[in-house]
Amino acid sequence: MNIKRHGAATVGIVAAGALLLAACGSNNNTGSGGSSSGPSGSQVNVACGGKQNLTGEGSTAQKAAMDEFIAAYGQKCSGQQFAYNATGSGAGVKQFTGAKVDIGGSDSPLDPTKGEPAAAAKRCGGNPAWDIPMVFGPVAVSYKLSGVTDLTLTPDVTAKIFSGAIKTWNDPAIKKINPSANLPSTPITVIYRSDQSGTTDNFQKYLGAAAPSSWTKGAGKTFAGGVGEGKEKSAGVADALSTAEGSIGYIEWSYAQSKKLSVAKIDSGAGPVALSTDSVSKAIDSVQVKAGSAPNDLVLDTKALYASKAAGVYPLVLGTYEIVCSKGYDADTAKAVKAFLTVAATDGQQNLTQDGYVPLPTSFQTKVLAAINAIS
Repeated sequence: MNIKRHGAATVGIVAAGALLLAACGSNNNTGSGGSSSGPSGSQVNVACGGKQNLTGEGSTAQKAAMDEFIAAYGQKCSGQQFAYNATGSGAGVKQFTGAKVDIGGSDSPLDPTKGEPAAAAKRCGGNPAWDIPMVFGPVAVSYKLSGVTDLTLTPDVTAKIFSGAIKTWNDPAIKKINPSANLPSTPITVIYRSDQSGTTDNFQKYLGAAAPSSWTKGAGKTFAGGVGEGKEKSAGVADALSTAEGSIGYIEWSYAQSKKLSVAKIDSGAGPVALSTDSVSKAIDSVQVKAGSAPNDLVLDTKALYASKAAGVYPLVLGTYEIVCSKGYDADTAKAVKAFLTVAATDGQQNLTQDGYVPLPTSFQTKVLAAINAIS
C-alpha cells in the first residue's frame, strides 16, 4: 500500500446535489447490523456542478481514504477540484470553525467542553454543524523489538506501558502474557503524537474504557501519559517506530502497513486477537450512534466498543468524521459538499480495505446518506 505523504491532494471531483435512490432511515441507536458494503455510486444520482474548488483539512488517519474519495469523485465528474490538507484533527476543527475550509476532518466529534459545537454553529450562520462518520479505521499498537515477531498485550498492560508504569520489555507483566517470547531487558520508548490528534483522543478513550484502573489520565487530543517521545503527525510516529529499537506507539493501521511495522495482538479477556479486516468488521458491527445525538449528527458511542471483551473482536477502532454545516453554506458550496460526500460514502468505499480501512456497513451507510441528503 502506498500512502502519499504530501500535504494536500487535488484532483478533479464533483460538486452537486444528490437524490438518494437507496432507502434512508432515521438516526436511531441500533447497531450497524453487518459489515457488508452498501450501494455504490451507480445507485445514487449525483448531479455535477456548484462550487468548483472545494477544500477540506484535518485528520491524517483518513489521508489514504481521502485519496480514494477524491479519485472516485474525479471519475464521477470532471472540471471540479477538491483539495484535502492532512494536518491533524485539531487543525481540521480549527480550520473548519474558522471558515477556512468547507469540510473539517476529525477522528473525534466536536467537543462541547471546548466550545467547538458553538464555534462551528457560528461559522455555519447560526446552524449546527454535523459530525458524519465516513471512515472506519483500526489503530495499531505497533512496536520495534528485534527477535519478537509475535506479541500480545492486554488493555491493562498497554495502559501501564503508556503511562510509564512498565518500563522494560522483560517486565513480568509482559512475560506472563507472552511466555514463549524472548523478551529483552531493553527499555521501552513510548512514541506518541505531539500534535493535537484525534487518534490520540481515541487511543486514550480506549485505555480509559478497557483498563479504567490502570489508565486514570483521561482522554483528549493531547497525549497525557507523561512518558516517551512526541512525533508530529502519523507519518512522524510511523518513521520513529520503524527505526527506534524498543519503541512502541499507537498509529493507524494504514501507516503500520505502509511501514511494515510489527503490530501487537490484543487480548481483552477472550484470547489474543490479531488486527485484521475480519476482527475489525466484527467490532464495527456493534457500533451505535450515541444516545441523545441530534438527528443527522452521527456521533459514535465508542465507550461500549472499547470496553468489549467479545471473542474475535479487535476493539481499538476509530471513526473519522467529516464535519459539515447542516445549513449555512451558499447554494453552490452546499451542492459541492453533498456531492463529494455522497460519492465518498458510496463509490469511495469500494477500495478502502486495501488501504487499511473497513468500508461503511450497509445500515450505517444508510444513516450517512440520509444525513448528507439533509444538508441545505
